[in-house]
Amino acid sequence: MNKKLLINSFFGLVISLIVSSCGIFGNSKAEAPINSKLGLEESRGSMTGGAGLLSMGGSKNNGPGIGVNSFLWRATLDTLAFLPLVSADPFGGVIITDWYEDPKTKGERFKVNALIIDKTLRADGIKITLFKQKLDEKGAWRDMEVSKNLAADLEDTILTRAREMRLSQASK
Repeated sequence: MNKKLLINSFFGLVISLIVSSCGIFGNSKAEAPINSKLGLEESRGSMTGGAGLLSMGGSKNNGPGIGVNSFLWRATLDTLAFLPLVSADPFGGVIITDWYEDPKTKGERFKVNALIIDKTLRADGIKITLFKQKLDEKGAWRDMEVSKNLAADLEDTILTRAREMRLSQASK
């Protein structure tokens, strides 16, 4: 019985070597090993595009890169840097912060959701949603209404910062 198992294993190995050498499961052309980064990108593609994840001008071959305007993305992260981040998705353009309580105004906290909508730097390219909660006498957080002007002011601050970054990049 041991001899039969050994013979079957041997024939299985021989058959698998023959089948794999015939090129049934892949390209039958002999390929040279790829040693350079350029060769790797040409054979596999680049996940972030040729110019990198946060490139300002996109890749030279217009490949995939960051999914939204990089100036708006960076300006939003800079502006919201004092808030703890929960999630940041550069391909979907979504930034979600955790609740932040300013030490100067105890019993009041804010949370921000930012959505970058476009790949171009436009006034309507970002949408900010603010959430506010206040601590009641029982120690529970209660939702409060947030002034629409506050969200608009935050959007304007981000847009101004993005324009500054763009002008700074253009002058280099």
